[in-house]
Amino acid sequence: MASLTLRGIVRDYGTLRVIHGIDLDVAEGEFVVFVGPSGCGKSTLLRMIAGLDRPSGGDILIDGVRVNERSAAERGLAMVFQSYALYPHMTVRQNLAFGLENQRMPRAEIDRRIAEAARMLQIEHLLARKPGQLSGGQRQRVAIGRTVTREPGIFLFDEPLSNLDAELRVQMRVELSELHQRLGATMIYVTHDQTEAMTMADRIVVLRAGRLEQAGAPLDLYNNPANRFVAGFIGSPRMNFLNATVTEAGPGGVRVRVGDLPEIALAGIAGAASGETAVLGVRPEHLGFVDAGGLPGTVDLVEHMGGESYVYMTLGDGERITVRRPGQTALRSGEAVQAAVTAEGIAHLFRSGEGEPAYPRVGAA
Repeated sequence: MASLTLRGIVRDYGTLRVIHGIDLDVAEGEFVVFVGPSGCGKSTLLRMIAGLDRPSGGDILIDGVRVNERSAAERGLAMVFQSYALYPHMTVRQNLAFGLENQRMPRAEIDRRIAEAARMLQIEHLLARKPGQLSGGQRQRVAIGRTVTREPGIFLFDEPLSNLDAELRVQMRVELSELHQRLGATMIYVTHDQTEAMTMADRIVVLRAGRLEQAGAPLDLYNNPANRFVAGFIGSPRMNFLNATVTEAGPGGVRVRVGDLPEIALAGIAGAASGETAVLGVRPEHLGFVDAGGLPGTVDLVEHMGGESYVYMTLGDGERITVRRPGQTALRSGEAVQAAVTAEGIAHLFRSGEGEPAYPRVGAA
């Protein structure tokens, strides 16, 4: 296991800066996920950590030692790529042994590491096969096994599940999480899939346009997003956002109005002033339907998922929102309904700009 420290990391391509001063500490044994939309810089950052690319500025430290000028082979890391990168003419055993043989490791130690990795990943029965004889999930296990045999200080994963079908992705998420628990290893994982981030990470790092928007435990980001971008990216279906005006502000909270609709009281919100323009954020599961006093609208579509239902509706002023309800519903397209924040629900208030910080919630961590 090893720790990682990034200090002021920037990356320029000519006059274009794609990474803007990233500072981050990754503790030994931590599972950190870099998440963000395509083009946000997460793979570029991972490549710099791996030594496949060099930063234009800043320092990369592994166990406190600066490694900016060290090659990838000298950093003691191992990387799993999206494309598996297996040698098609070699058997699984040969693929697992290849890197160790290049290090001139004794044969007995190579055999021990291969046997341990194969047992851990349940690929013992595949050792004599070639990659073309394996399924996508089996090939991904072999690619992971190749990193396990190296016993690296840090595991690096670059969107390793993106080539798998939905069922295999879920299975491999579980297996990677279990592997982390068994090894207690430091892992850095890149994905654009916020579901993978939420289910696997000890800590999520949200990136946008080469900048770190927020880092924290999955539920911390979900419950207390730093800004509207993080709030919209973390969570599925995404948070509902409604343009609002603060009509009253006091020590106990605020009242806001969405268009000409009824006022909504928000307890515990601080820092707002009466008359300010803001954005109200409510997650779909924190909305329900009421007979009166809610936000009136019309049902556009209902998605029946079996154990839950997603109701897509348009409010009277044209705003569109999503309501997620447990179980099944008899609602149909065209029905008139009223939505409101449930008794146990939480509403957030954001400043108007997408990257602007949220209004603080009194008592939030």
